[in-house]
Amino acid sequence: MAETMRAIEISAPGGPDVLKLAQVAIPSAGPGEVLIQVEAAGVNRPDVLQRKGLYPVPPGASPLPGLEVAGRITAVGEGIDPGVIGHRVCALVAGGGYAEYAVTPHAQCFAMPETMSALDAAALPETLMTVWHNLFERAFVSEGDCVLVHGGTSGIGTMAISLCKAFGIGTIVTCGSDEKCAAAVEWGATHALNYKTADFVEAVKQLTDGAGVNAVLDMVGGDYLPRNLSCLAEDGRHVSIAVLGGAKAEIVIPQIMMRRLTLTGSTLRPRSPAFKAALCGEIRQTVWPLFAEGVLKPAMDRVYPLEDAAEAHRRMEAGDHVGKIVLEVQ
Repeated sequence: MAETMRAIEISAPGGPDVLKLAQVAIPSAGPGEVLIQVEAAGVNRPDVLQRKGLYPVPPGASPLPGLEVAGRITAVGEGIDPGVIGHRVCALVAGGGYAEYAVTPHAQCFAMPETMSALDAAALPETLMTVWHNLFERAFVSEGDCVLVHGGTSGIGTMAISLCKAFGIGTIVTCGSDEKCAAAVEWGATHALNYKTADFVEAVKQLTDGAGVNAVLDMVGGDYLPRNLSCLAEDGRHVSIAVLGGAKAEIVIPQIMMRRLTLTGSTLRPRSPAFKAALCGEIRQTVWPLFAEGVLKPAMDRVYPLEDAAEAHRRMEAGDHVGKIVLEVQ
């Protein structure tokens, strides 16, 4: 095996042009880890924040961007059965996905079905784990519930629509254009609202006959938070996963008390390997079979070659994408 590989480095905090193709050392698999020869890597909003210098890399993680990959295991670290070498997997990585090789704990890998392409597989781990943990484990949604999801045509939004539909949960999503609303409904959303032309608070009340939704999955933050709370039914749960619209909000505390609302949130990247392993294990049992059977699949937007990572980031920041943006590496 060669000692170096192609990878995308962040030359300095800034715009998409700071993403540079470079030749770097191939990482080595540590205890409990595997080395994956990457065929494709998913592009996610945290990658953009890291590029801008707004998302610190966790201790010990690769400084290269990229949180999810798909490819073939080519080497293993101490404690991992060498028999897994050659297995096709997709995996959550703490960093380093925009490269020809990446390392990750074997416990964070999902076996790729024979019928699944590497491009599709690379679009799954980060969004799947984020949505499952926040909607199903933190917001406790279940069959018969209805949820409000902002960013309905993003990677997170389309994954939320898919999972909710599979488990009998209604979805009201917001999008930035009528075209995106149509795309969200076509993908499976129960209702889609153009937040530029409609008051989503009033629309949610009308769509739920005044009852409100059981949960909100929010990536906006800022002044959306009090509006989201107005959309919740009694005993509703609000989950924050990003603050694209601002990190601060003003809320009316008695409203939370009287309606017994729950406010929570999470970030995935800084969580411990033990937590991620447990989350992967639950997903393998409850959700992964639906992808293996072809019942569920990721919504795919565009595929770019690794060297065009800057263009992939420009598309994500422009907000024109519907579904996942993926880099083709091998």
